[in-house]
Amino acid sequence: MKMLINSPETVVADALRGLAAAHPDLDVDVEARVVVRKDARQGGRVGLVSGGGSGHEPLHAGFVGPGMLSAACPGEVFTSPVPDQMLRAAKAVDSGQGVLFVVKNYTGDVLNFDMAAELAEEDGIQVERVLVNDDVAVTDSLYTAGRRGTGATLFVEKIAGAAAEAGAPLEQVAAVARRVNEASRSFGVALSACTTPAKGSPTFDLPDGELELGIGIHGEPGRERRPMMPAGEIAEFAVGAVLDDLANTAPIDGPVLALVNGMGATPLLELYGFHAAVARVLEARGVQVARALVGNYVTSLDMAGCSVTLCRADEEMLRLWDAPVQTAALRWGR
Repeated sequence: MKMLINSPETVVADALRGLAAAHPDLDVDVEARVVVRKDARQGGRVGLVSGGGSGHEPLHAGFVGPGMLSAACPGEVFTSPVPDQMLRAAKAVDSGQGVLFVVKNYTGDVLNFDMAAELAEEDGIQVERVLVNDDVAVTDSLYTAGRRGTGATLFVEKIAGAAAEAGAPLEQVAAVARRVNEASRSFGVALSACTTPAKGSPTFDLPDGELELGIGIHGEPGRERRPMMPAGEIAEFAVGAVLDDLANTAPIDGPVLALVNGMGATPLLELYGFHAAVARVLEARGVQVARALVGNYVTSLDMAGCSVTLCRADEEMLRLWDAPVQTAALRWGR
């Protein structure tokens, strides 16, 4: 496989050096693997820290900045960051108002963020944790017990980040983050496997002419494999799975936030076409889309495919979603 890298061993460090060069408004510690917004401790705000394995860019480092994350901890490719990174990030962003850890539900992430929270609290930092577990495809997978954390991570980080930016106290920021997660569901589809730099070949076998329904962001198996289908049929399947699961908790009687997220190798031409199909399915089911976002945000290296995330949004969520944000990957209103 051809890759635009120097070596598998330096791929994460090289990417962080590039992030620092492109975005001087960020403090990027390449050795410690921590990315922090330079004004993180100004203004007495709650700090937001997230992180996970590299390979999902722009998640999470691309979402560090005003209106979103205070810091991010990138691990090695598809590997959780370690507690020392998380503790360093918490100390870098704590202004005395406490820190919220946003944790995707993968076993390594959960264990390491739990340990980091204990260490931070021993150092006098108040910490709340919010677990993101929005994927409806499978209950358990190769990397986690319970549902995987996927596209809703973006919704949680944006909306909780806006609440923190507005000066909300830690318990309120954590509460709105949990509400967003509880109101969100995702479903992913793979058209090809991804290739990690260390392996240099596809991480799983997906024959030509087939797709995987319900894939995870590390290439974990989904619900089933089928022959390739038109975008409209894929949208029917994915949106149906998400809406059916959302309806199990409460009737969908209001607007939703909609994310059509590319997995890394699917061009915007296809993603916007797929969003058109998603919008048609939602309209046919009487679901109003209040806000939509289309693009590559929670990726899986060079995997072709996409995911659909819907969040049953109340007025507060929409207000916080619309609030200004300025990060490497997401920016509006400033």
